[in-house]
Amino acid sequence: MKNIQKLAMLAKASSYKLSAMSDSDKNKILIAIANEITASSDEILKANIIDINALSGNNASFRDRLLLNPARINAMCEGLRQIAKLPNPIGEVVDVWTNKDGLEISKVRAALGVVGVIYEARPNVTIDVAALCIKAGNAVILRGGSDAINSNRALYMAMTRAIESVGFSGDIVMFVDDTDRSVTLDMLKLGKYIDVVIPRGGNELKNLVMENANMPVIASAGGNCHLYVDSSADIDMAIKVILNAKTQRPTVCNALEQLLISRDIIDSAVPNIFAALKNAGVIIKACAESISVYNSSDMSSEECRMFCSGSNSGSEECEIYCAGVEQATDKDYYTEHLGMEISVKIVSGVEEAIERINEHNTSHSDGIISSDKKNIDLFTSCVDSGCIYVNASTRFTDGFEFGFGAEIGISTQKLHARGPLGLRQLTSEKYICVGNGTIRK
Repeated sequence: MKNIQKLAMLAKASSYKLSAMSDSDKNKILIAIANEITASSDEILKANIIDINALSGNNASFRDRLLLNPARINAMCEGLRQIAKLPNPIGEVVDVWTNKDGLEISKVRAALGVVGVIYEARPNVTIDVAALCIKAGNAVILRGGSDAINSNRALYMAMTRAIESVGFSGDIVMFVDDTDRSVTLDMLKLGKYIDVVIPRGGNELKNLVMENANMPVIASAGGNCHLYVDSSADIDMAIKVILNAKTQRPTVCNALEQLLISRDIIDSAVPNIFAALKNAGVIIKACAESISVYNSSDMSSEECRMFCSGSNSGSEECEIYCAGVEQATDKDYYTEHLGMEISVKIVSGVEEAIERINEHNTSHSDGIISSDKKNIDLFTSCVDSGCIYVNASTRFTDGFEFGFGAEIGISTQKLHARGPLGLRQLTSEKYICVGNGTIRK
């Protein structure tokens, strides 16, 4: 407890100085970090290789989340530079008015103070989180997972060198260099010094933090994202959106995991959508009704004939491909697959789609493909998610895509922020009240 408490005390002391720092000084720090990460990229990549080589098992999606490469290093640095260009949220006047006694009251944005972030495999979180916290005037304590310890340490050391090289204290960013779970539990008891904690990872991590923290928690959980194909949907549009949402980067929290299709269009939608998914290499776990429609369609047999001709004839790949799709279990509909898998369910219409989404989702990102304004309005009003998409891919739930710069996570709760957590979501508000000998009457 002593070591983590000392880190928290140092962060708390530095947070007061950081909250008063000029925007130009904060930007100077961010640019210095970007430059140092570029200069230290070989060292960072070597540390990442150690983490990758230490992985046990062959979980491709986990390995992808952990992996750093030159393109991802460049993306980190670009994110830092983009954040530096964003408007400074601290001191922004949200509202101003004068009360009946002549007291001028201004509501202004203020820093949260010290933000603790507990996260799992993605090393880029180390940079994204630190950058956003610095820009928003917050000190930050980083607690990454054991699988990325070498990568995170190398990134933190680069940040510290950069911050100190431009004349500021490295204490504005603190790093917990101990992967023992007990240290996390100790950190969660330091509400005296840590103003808010944000978990970034799966439900197990989120639940651990929410059950043990004695400071406010902004829950940033996984995404069991849904897309409903309505009876009025353009099937070609639906296929385009589905493929992007599922396959562009299937290991991230805003990837599509659950597909709902209206029964009214089952005969035309299922064969075409299933064919497109299979051709993209997606494993389909579907309800019995959709499997029956697909297996009896001309497209199923034609697909099999084309795939299994030539060198594929009689191969194991041919046998797997032509086996159709797998029967989904109830568990599949609650599962964030984080890979090239998707669950499919036929529903009676928009009302059942809404009911299923609210039952099975994680309040992250859900969407509808439809041209029926009444159904769209009902869906957007009733689905309980941080981000709701109409005729668009769920892959846009991202700080960069929303124009926030990098993000600290996707909040799946309702207080104090929801959806992508950018700069403004990392601030609080305070009231500045100016009088002239003004007293209450």
